[in-house]
Amino acid sequence: RQVGVRMSFEYWYMLPVAVAVATTAMASGVGGATFFAPILILALRFPPEVAIGTGLITEVFGFASGLSAYVRRRLIDFRLGLQLVMLAVPAALIGAWLANRIEPSILKAILGMGLIALGLSFLRVPEREDVDLLDAAIEDQHGGGKGSSCVVTRDGESICYTVCNRFEGGVVSAVGGLFMGMISAGLGELNSYYLLQRCRVPSRVSVATSVFAVAVTALSAASGHLVQFLRAGPEVVDQVLSIVVFTVPGVLLGGQLGPIIASRIPQRLLERALGVLFLLVGGVMVLANAF
Repeated sequence: RQVGVRMSFEYWYMLPVAVAVATTAMASGVGGATFFAPILILALRFPPEVAIGTGLITEVFGFASGLSAYVRRRLIDFRLGLQLVMLAVPAALIGAWLANRIEPSILKAILGMGLIALGLSFLRVPEREDVDLLDAAIEDQHGGGKGSSCVVTRDGESICYTVCNRFEGGVVSAVGGLFMGMISAGLGELNSYYLLQRCRVPSRVSVATSVFAVAVTALSAASGHLVQFLRAGPEVVDQVLSIVVFTVPGVLLGGQLGPIIASRIPQRLLERALGVLFLLVGGVMVLANAF
């Protein structure tokens, strides 16, 4: 009895859902698993650990598209990125292990609170004008090759800066990696805060390097969840495959549509809308779990 094949057709509607999720995720910079986990838990009644792992597996394919674009543009500081993932990857594996051992009701409550925190962070994202001022200050202090680190883009532009607070960056990445493995969210948002606002890395390099760190960590976390799924038995594996067979093509398509949508919608409006959305979904998860 090929349960996975039969169930794959049952979840056909996840293809357009995945396209919409990936488009929004790439336009806003949020990992797709942050959207998929609540959908699978609230709408399809998946166990939280299965929903989180399935979301991360799907997210890996979505981030691969965005990562390749940043690699081509040569905006990633690979040295800094590797320093971040050195602690984020083992922490993500620990998080994936914990997700399959924490009581499901507690895990849903943690995910709900994580979504609320994410929503609040979106409502507090710096204005574009403030980011431009930060970039100008970094250029004034470290431009012209004065910084200890420089990235030369595909267009030949040299972006220089000095990486500071490396110990803090390691701690931030470890915490973010733990939460990524456990609830599928946290690393990208913490890295963005650390790199731009604390470490004063120029915004374009901050975003690109954060995408690299999140992609590598998501791959590790997804691998950890996949091992747990294989140990759980064929029924869980069939359930996961029946979803990803539609979500993976969806995120590959949505990953190409995201930048187009981002160029046509004011970024601040999108961030505020997502902030409210995550607050509502997180609140629903916490309240539903409490009653």
